[in-house]
Amino acid sequence: MKAAAFKTRHYLNKSVYYLTGMDGRFDKGLGEAISARGYRVAGRELIGEFKKLEFQAKIDFIANDLLENYWSEDANVIANSFGAYLFLHAQAQMDPYPGSVILLSPIVGKFSNSTTGIGFIPPRAKKLAQLVSKGEFPAPHNCRIHVGSEDWQSNPEDVKKLGIKTMIVPNAGHRLPIDYVSNMLDSWLRE
Repeated sequence: MKAAAFKTRHYLNKSVYYLTGMDGRFDKGLGEAISARGYRVAGRELIGEFKKLEFQAKIDFIANDLLENYWSEDANVIANSFGAYLFLHAQAQMDPYPGSVILLSPIVGKFSNSTTGIGFIPPRAKKLAQLVSKGEFPAPHNCRIHVGSEDWQSNPEDVKKLGIKTMIVPNAGHRLPIDYVSNMLDSWLRE
């Protein structure tokens, strides 16, 4: 399938490459907040045809997007939840990303909640941990992770094992507080 078959936008000036969480959209939530700050939103929404692709195809599209359009020190990438998981897997097959990266509540492998009985094992659930334990994960040069202290989907202890600077948001779950994310965006996009 051609990349054009999926909703993606590419702008040369003042854009942020955004990977949504599952079923996320550019025109809602975080994408809307980025646009409200005067930035164009580019990237991949995890909906529709793109969501239906095989895992490796998703990673390849993301890696290609980054290499062709956002591979510079002044590029900005933000990824949320499963979008962050896809970014980390794309990063695993490239040199360390040279731009600025923010990962919000990243999925880093399998997770479960004993209280609700809900769990999830994503494709290649052990790959990131294996790369990190071998010292082979090519972490981005300028990356920060933000995760809630009470996030059972993105366990802070598992996230910290990536070796990337991690901010733990007290008393927050998988959806970080809007005020926190707004302040983080304001600070990050001014850098």
